[in-house]
Amino acid sequence: MQTKRTVFPNKVLPYLLLLPQLAVTFVFFLWPAAQAFWQSFLREDAFGFKTTFVWFANYSKLFEDPNYLNSMRVTAIFAISVTVLSMVVALILAVTASRMLRSSKVYSTLLVWPYAIAPAIAGILWWFMFNPTIGILSYALRAFGVNWNHMINPNDAMILIVLAATWKQISYNFLFFLAGLQSIPKSLEEAAAIDGAGPVKRFWTIVFPLLSPTTFYLLVINVVYAMFDTFGVIHATTEGGPSRATEILVYKVYFDGFIGLNLGSSAAQSVILMGIVIALTAIQFRFVERRVQY
Repeated sequence: MQTKRTVFPNKVLPYLLLLPQLAVTFVFFLWPAAQAFWQSFLREDAFGFKTTFVWFANYSKLFEDPNYLNSMRVTAIFAISVTVLSMVVALILAVTASRMLRSSKVYSTLLVWPYAIAPAIAGILWWFMFNPTIGILSYALRAFGVNWNHMINPNDAMILIVLAATWKQISYNFLFFLAGLQSIPKSLEEAAAIDGAGPVKRFWTIVFPLLSPTTFYLLVINVVYAMFDTFGVIHATTEGGPSRATEILVYKVYFDGFIGLNLGSSAAQSVILMGIVIALTAIQFRFVERRVQY
């Protein structure tokens, strides 16, 4: 059986079709990344009147800075918490929705809505709910003897941003998990049920292994989301506080570059952050993907 291939009579046409996407990639990714890489070797004053080439001085100072090392620790805790929590909750909701026959469409639609909300708006919503003075959830916690105040308590602040970022990402994970569950043949589960396997055993021995490609994809996406796309959530809720307890790497890049006007250090931080994400993605594809069953 021969595979049909698309043949372009004009050799220039394929490149013209690719040109818009290549232009967007160059303008919004490659060119800014190259500028950040070059700027990471420079030391500039706040007004741009003097620029000095300092080689790797910006990088060496970062790893001697306790605030930067603290940001790396905070980022690791935050990224792991958001990734695990959002994927676990989304999987539970997807399994529940796949077993609902009549109301599954309504249930799925309601769960997808939070994904349409901007990260900053999601952060503001959770900030209001947990506000120590007017928040309904903080009021409920006080009724149980919990004195919630994310403005002065670092643990409360971390819990707040994890919940806000997780709530924003659950809808995305839910869509993919639900699609993966619906693509699994029901005959496999029915055969296992006839053999005497219970619901839990059927899920872990049949359903979850067949979901491994979807799980692996979401693992990569959620790590990138937690390290990059949660800036709006943190900026709207804690602004990196209290005492830098929620200052993840991407927020420190913003704070040092736009607030502190230390452009060379901020550029070096962005390069390191990009390298960390690329390394984590490569490790996931190198080692985690081996366990994926396609």
